[in-house]
Amino acid sequence: MNFFGQRFSRQALLNEIKDYLMIAFGLLLYGIGWTIFLLPNDITTGGVPGIASIVFFATGFPVQYTYFAINFVLLILSIKVLGWKFSIKTVYAVFTLTFITGVIQQFTQDLHLLHDQPFMACVIGASCCGLGIGLAFSHNGSTGGTDIIAAIINKYRDVTLGRVMLMCDLIIISCGYFALQDWEKVVYGYATLYICSFVLDQVVNSARQSVQFIIISKKYKEIGHSIVVGPRRGVTVINANGFYSGDEVKMLFVMAKKRDSTMIFRLIKEIDPDAYVTQSAVIGAYGDGFDRIKVK
Repeated sequence: MNFFGQRFSRQALLNEIKDYLMIAFGLLLYGIGWTIFLLPNDITTGGVPGIASIVFFATGFPVQYTYFAINFVLLILSIKVLGWKFSIKTVYAVFTLTFITGVIQQFTQDLHLLHDQPFMACVIGASCCGLGIGLAFSHNGSTGGTDIIAAIINKYRDVTLGRVMLMCDLIIISCGYFALQDWEKVVYGYATLYICSFVLDQVVNSARQSVQFIIISKKYKEIGHSIVVGPRRGVTVINANGFYSGDEVKMLFVMAKKRDSTMIFRLIKEIDPDAYVTQSAVIGAYGDGFDRIKVK
């Protein structure tokens, strides 16, 4: 038992390290999309980065400082509503993105990609931003700003993260006109917001996909125990009878995240390679270990 406890305590630590590394990688993608493709082409994005961009267009004040100052206030709200686990990673993300943005701007200040192709800059920049935010959210992090607001609303209501950010950010992008005096740039900002929201939803929803397993094996106890200890998923034992043979069999019913599928198959193969297994996709899974039911 101590062996299993040590094994999976170590696994939990590795998962935490993986979360922080993936959040950092996501923020790197976001920083590239924002500071290399969007800012040099005067394209406003949404959220706090959008506000920081507008301030930069109007005054030339570095975006990373405006971004950090506004997020400081929002982080206090995040700690109160979303808890320390989410907020600590968000604090880490805010500091990391502030640092990454400053470094990227320093090394790319003379670089101006796609200066005569603003639409391509919009598509590439928004895709990088959406992918970066999606990776951060999928690993319990955030880039701060309206991401925090979206996460708070998503916690209590069944509204997608991308949709919440879309509603919050339309006003911010529209305000970009006062700094740029160019409606064409504002329209590119709307396109950026849509692409970013779409990519974000694709990344987050793919990470939340659930599957169900039905397993029939004479070694059902060993398989069930390994699934409970390994991927830490609940197992239900169902009494069944073979119609043709009339033999009594034990059937295991397991709900899991799609990312757990490979581990579950490996455990089954190690214990009973001849086990009968079916796997099917699930549209939604709600309850402990999965999503919460978010209806009034």
